[in-house]
Amino acid sequence: MSARHRLIVGLDVPTVQEAERVVLTLGDSISFYKIGYQLAFAGGLEFARDLAREGKQVFLDMKLLDIDNTVASAVENIARMGMTMLTLHAYPKAMAAAVKAAEGSGLCLLGVTVLTSMDEQDLTDAGYEYDRHTLVLKRAEQARAAGMGGIVCSAEEASAVRGIVGPKMAIVTPGIRPAGADKGDQKRVMTPSDAIAAGSSHLVVARPIVKAEDPKAAALAILAEMDDALAKQA
Repeated sequence: MSARHRLIVGLDVPTVQEAERVVLTLGDSISFYKIGYQLAFAGGLEFARDLAREGKQVFLDMKLLDIDNTVASAVENIARMGMTMLTLHAYPKAMAAAVKAAEGSGLCLLGVTVLTSMDEQDLTDAGYEYDRHTLVLKRAEQARAAGMGGIVCSAEEASAVRGIVGPKMAIVTPGIRPAGADKGDQKRVMTPSDAIAAGSSHLVVARPIVKAEDPKAAALAILAEMDDALAKQA
């Protein structure tokens, strides 16, 4: 896959109208978009369907976690929407229910390991007994065993995760920042080229593109950096 199919632009904006402006501005340079809570609860789910109908790939970032039947029912409906990727928290029972529900749909299920806004102290405060690295790898093993399509993790863990999940599973990494960009609320970040080199298959970039003075120029610069990194791997 070229960088164009690996870069996922996060539509982390408050309204569908603003999301539409971002998509129009980026034009054919971007084919893959992420829709999360903020936009989903402002009419973004119907907008996600519209993007899919227009031939765009859509990553629905819902981080599902509930009882098995509820997760399965949600996954079945999301698959019918024509989504490309869907996140759920990488808990074994939830993943098993989701994989069964998505069979035959082509929907790529992604297990969220540890949020990139969390560090060791955050995990301790949340009551986890594992350190961040151990927890990420444990959840990667469980996602592989469940038959998930991929993993969401920090680019810092991508290399170790790739060693566990093998070459075929997707490794989707948020917290991507071009050199010199503001980290915002992310605590574990990496540049696009470094993330590709570390083993990431897809990069999620939101603020450095959608909040840029020239979003299309920012997106093209990231694509160029990714293409260079991919060429070095060839």
